[in-house]
Amino acid sequence: MARFRNKRGKAPVKPPVVKKPPAVNQVTGEKVPKSIVFSRGKLPGPLKQLEHDLRKLMLPHTALKLKEKKRNNLKDFLNIAGPMGVTHFLMLSNPKSVPHLRVARTPQGPTLTFEIHEYALAADVARSQARPRCPQGLFQNPPLIVLSGFGNGAKHLKLTTIMFQNIFPAIDINTVKLSSCQRIVLLNYNSETNLIDFRHYSIRLQPVGVSRRIRKFVQNHQVPDLRNLQDVSDFVTKAGYGSESEADEEAATVSLVSDLGRVNRASTKSAVKLQEIGPRMTLRLARVEEGLCSGSVIFSEYVKEAVAEETQEAGNEEAGD
Repeated sequence: MARFRNKRGKAPVKPPVVKKPPAVNQVTGEKVPKSIVFSRGKLPGPLKQLEHDLRKLMLPHTALKLKEKKRNNLKDFLNIAGPMGVTHFLMLSNPKSVPHLRVARTPQGPTLTFEIHEYALAADVARSQARPRCPQGLFQNPPLIVLSGFGNGAKHLKLTTIMFQNIFPAIDINTVKLSSCQRIVLLNYNSETNLIDFRHYSIRLQPVGVSRRIRKFVQNHQVPDLRNLQDVSDFVTKAGYGSESEADEEAATVSLVSDLGRVNRASTKSAVKLQEIGPRMTLRLARVEEGLCSGSVIFSEYVKEAVAEETQEAGNEEAGD
């Protein structure tokens, strides 16, 4: 005998709607840059974790759970770059000498190849801190980009500046929301060593003149334990207003134009604090190619060093004569 379903059963549960990041910047009207982070060749465990950390850093305009296969080549990623609106490739490789990071603009280049001299994973950075910080929603907005020391006029440094400026969405300082500025990527170039310090920080604001205990009470809305106190004023003064000297420095404070959260209010001074969340890298620009991992070489550190050595040797010979 056939069975009939009960029409009064539970209604089907609809999956939650996930808002996709906009494809066009609503302020500038330009195309929002998107990236893909993948590897070329087999990577050891630490470099594989570095690949995941870089994907997390590039959020939200990247594929965090991209699955790669051994048979995938560069053309496969290039074929999907157009339909998906991908503008940049970040490629990790592990030659015999030193790990490499290549940053390329699709579909025609240029390509910047960096040697990774040192690196620390996000987990390593968190373990080195007494209070690691990773609040909810930290990676919902792209980071800000700050470049330092790249302005000496060299062509390869100009290309590096343009590449990293365009790899993240542009912002309008007049209309940007302070709540969306939660992370910052800092690249500092040392002209003496030709090394680039790559750092990734989270941004947080603390009101000046307010103790940590009061901030936690306002943010968490939890009733404090007052059993061992004689008066409510003891709760306020116990932690001390001047205990955090860093928050009271004039150089580290800003005046907010709008409210930001429950603690930082408009027209009040707040201290800007950066806390490193990783990954951390020390890079050296080794080569700049005109195309996508191909084409004429615009800059090569090895050729530059070879020419410098030849010039020095010629000078020594002339001095000996």
